[in-house]
Amino acid sequence: MDEKRAEDLVKRHADTILRIGYTWLGDLDDAKDVCQEVLIRLLEDGRTFPDPGQERAWVVRVTINACKNWKKSAWFRRRAPLEEGLHLSVENPEPEDGSLLAEVNRLPGKYREVLYLRYYEEYQVGEIAEILGQSPALVSTHLARAKAKLRKRLEGTCYG
Repeated sequence: MDEKRAEDLVKRHADTILRIGYTWLGDLDDAKDVCQEVLIRLLEDGRTFPDPGQERAWVVRVTINACKNWKKSAWFRRRAPLEEGLHLSVENPEPEDGSLLAEVNRLPGKYREVLYLRYYEEYQVGEIAEILGQSPALVSTHLARAKAKLRKRLEGTCYG
């Protein structure tokens, strides 16, 4: 494998892949595993794109599919978060900062993914629809519902 190409792929795409992975999976370590998996897949695939935007869209699509596969895996479904057992021994207080990211992560996946692609990756509705294989109307609906849910959850905070 070409070391220079690997470094170039990491510089161009690792941050995006990691952010998508974290948004989808809600766990940084799982996101790092998905990031590594996707970067290896990109390196082994060796395809070239005529346009950087096409390459970026392909990377986003491959990353989302890798996250979906990760969530379907038996290991992911059968493991229990460490936090589930913490309440048995020590009281674990909830953070009171009302973090916007925490609220976004509490949204259902279909709303998180469109918010992420729209506001973090700055894709337009039509581009998001193409990436996710959905209609633009459905993407717009998910965006509107996601914003409404966030607005309701953030009422009375510094964001609302």
